[in-house]
Amino acid sequence: MFEQFINVINNPISFRLFLLKKLPSAFFSGVRVRYVDQEKCLVTVPYKWFSRNPFNSTYFACLSMAAEMSTGVLAMGHLYKNEPQVSMLVQKIEGTFIKKATGITSFTCDDGKRILACINEAKATGKAMVVNAYATGVDKEGNTIASFTVTWSFKLKTTKV
Repeated sequence: MFEQFINVINNPISFRLFLLKKLPSAFFSGVRVRYVDQEKCLVTVPYKWFSRNPFNSTYFACLSMAAEMSTGVLAMGHLYKNEPQVSMLVQKIEGTFIKKATGITSFTCDDGKRILACINEAKATGKAMVVNAYATGVDKEGNTIASFTVTWSFKLKTTKV
C-alpha cells in the first residue's frame, strides 16, 4: 500500500490539491515533499515572502511545519488504506533552532521503520502507542538549521455500532 501512497504524493496536482484543501498554510508557504520511501522522507520549505519573519529568515512555524510533515508523511504512508484503521495524532513537538534559515531548508526524517513498528504495536495490542520521530533541517550547504522531535500517538480507531 505504501507504493500507492507514494504515487499519490508524487502526483504534483493531487498532492497540491490535498495541501490546498487540508493544509493551506503549507501550500502557501511552499512546503513540498521532495522524496519519500518507507524509511525516509525529505520535505523542503523555502525562504520567501509568505514564510519569512521580520528578522530576514524563515519563520519558525514554517520550519516546524516542514519538520512535522517529514515525519507525518511516513506515518500517513504506513497507514494508507490500512486495515484495521489507526488514527494518528501529534502529542508534542520540540524544536532546536541552530542557525538562521535564509534559503531553502530541507528536513529529513529517516524513522520510517520505527514509526511502522509503533503502528503495528498499536494494532496488535489495541492500546495507544507513542513514538518520537526526529527531523533535521539543513541548508543547501549542509549546515544544520534546526532539529525537531515530533511525538506521534497511534491508536486503533473504534467502530461505531
